[in-house]
Amino acid sequence: MAIKEIRKIGDPVLREKSKIVEKIDDKIIGLVNDMVDTLKDGGGAGLAAPQIGITRRVIVVNFGDEIKAFLNPEIKIIGKKQEESNEGCLSIYSINDFCVRRFKKIEIRALDLEGNNVTITAEDLIARIFQHEVDHLNGILYIDRLDRRSKRELLARINEIKINN
Repeated sequence: MAIKEIRKIGDPVLREKSKIVEKIDDKIIGLVNDMVDTLKDGGGAGLAAPQIGITRRVIVVNFGDEIKAFLNPEIKIIGKKQEESNEGCLSIYSINDFCVRRFKKIEIRALDLEGNNVTITAEDLIARIFQHEVDHLNGILYIDRLDRRSKRELLARINEIKINN
């Protein structure tokens, strides 16, 4: 379909809570196709609809061999184990030098593009990707999960990028 512009930190759409997908129609299928094209172009691990300016509860996740769409995803935490690891975000200029604490194991419940219920148990990197993308649907960026010092450092790097572009 089309590669869309990725919204960057500071764009108000990234702070809005996304609306539930009520029905799967050509508009939603077109949105998913645009998201897949944009993710392939951007080289990310996942993408949420708000990142291309659409406040709908839709994410796409790159599993390496294929990119899958999830509508209205919900996360259930499995266990208490958490892990800190570097995260990046296409909406934060792909800066990935900052560690974010996430749950190691989760269950995701969502709809696929055919309207079927899908349940996936994810661990480690895939669990991290799902948590990151669902955060986007709730208006949360990974910078919000950083300690004060890291947040200041990341904001300084973002400002430097903005000045030089």
